[in-house]
Amino acid sequence: MFESIDPLDIYSKNINILIGSGSSADLFPTLGLAIKGGNGEWETIETLATKFETWQDKKTALFMHYYNTCIFPVQTFTPSTVTSDKGKANLQNYEVFLKTLLGLLDRRKDLNRKINIFTTNYDGCLAHCADNILMQGSYDFVVNDGTSGFHRKHLHAKNFNTFQCQTGIFERSNYGVPQLNIIHLHGSVYWSKSGDRIEVNYANDFKHMIHRKTLEKIGKFSDYLVTDGGRTAKIPPISFTLAQRQNFWDEYNKLPIVNPTKWKFHETVFEEHYYQMLRILSYELEKPNSILITFGFSFADEHIRKLVQRSLSNPQLQTFICCYSQGSAKSLREEFKLWKNVTVIGPPDGEKLDFTNFNKYIFSLKAEKYEAPAEGEDPL
Repeated sequence: MFESIDPLDIYSKNINILIGSGSSADLFPTLGLAIKGGNGEWETIETLATKFETWQDKKTALFMHYYNTCIFPVQTFTPSTVTSDKGKANLQNYEVFLKTLLGLLDRRKDLNRKINIFTTNYDGCLAHCADNILMQGSYDFVVNDGTSGFHRKHLHAKNFNTFQCQTGIFERSNYGVPQLNIIHLHGSVYWSKSGDRIEVNYANDFKHMIHRKTLEKIGKFSDYLVTDGGRTAKIPPISFTLAQRQNFWDEYNKLPIVNPTKWKFHETVFEEHYYQMLRILSYELEKPNSILITFGFSFADEHIRKLVQRSLSNPQLQTFICCYSQGSAKSLREEFKLWKNVTVIGPPDGEKLDFTNFNKYIFSLKAEKYEAPAEGEDPL
């Protein structure tokens, strides 16, 4: 059965959420590929990037594939263009999730009522869905993306320490407005460099950085990566001129995101900010009575995994790791077996812990009780 997180146990504590690509899996492709390596292991863009480190043409083609299939769809995403049922359900799940957080904040009596949402996703789903909830007019809250400014918004880590307070007309009473801090650990497609600062603009008009003819050239290479039954050794060869490679990397390296490889970000302005964001995560997890809930996050990012493991020395930190499959739950139970303040939650037999089940059975103000389908009954 699914193991739920009791809202009465956590609402008054310092709540931190960490979400990864699994939370947007029905809207955007993840780093996973459909081919296997020589030992039968599934390949990802990250594993191939490591294997192609010294193969400049294949590495370039791989990151062209990554930009074309993963980044550009995020850059040009707007909720109104989502037509698939799965995509609409994914956005709805984001709203349900945010409303659960707001319900927890409503129970708090503190003046400073905020929840930190750390994300490694580049997309703007959290901001879009929070905006939609505000437009519905049923909730009064603040979304803090760390920016300040009016026509031009600039990002600064210190802005996550601010909160809004409403007072009565004679200032005899005050009320802390519920606040959701959205903290992008790996950057956002809406960021850009502005001098020595980071500017955030959600209305950016993005243009595809790869020429149509180049996309045609990597067509076979790109298609093979997502072909079921493919093998790494049989990836079609490809070649570029020095100028073609250089032109691509000149544009790609301007993106304010952390690459799906080891930490290799060399733009000082962005790297300094990422460092500050990781410090915020570390500080929040080391506070008394802290909660960390992870969902859609595989802990494949070594720097974040080690940061969380270091923070688990805080005995007052309670961590819930929610896993998509029984296999990933088994793997993470082994990875975190040293710490008693970690609860790894996986799905029951025949189920997956997707966003819908997470909202329904795990993280809800009133979680439903899971009932396994009767024998012979179609689980769907």
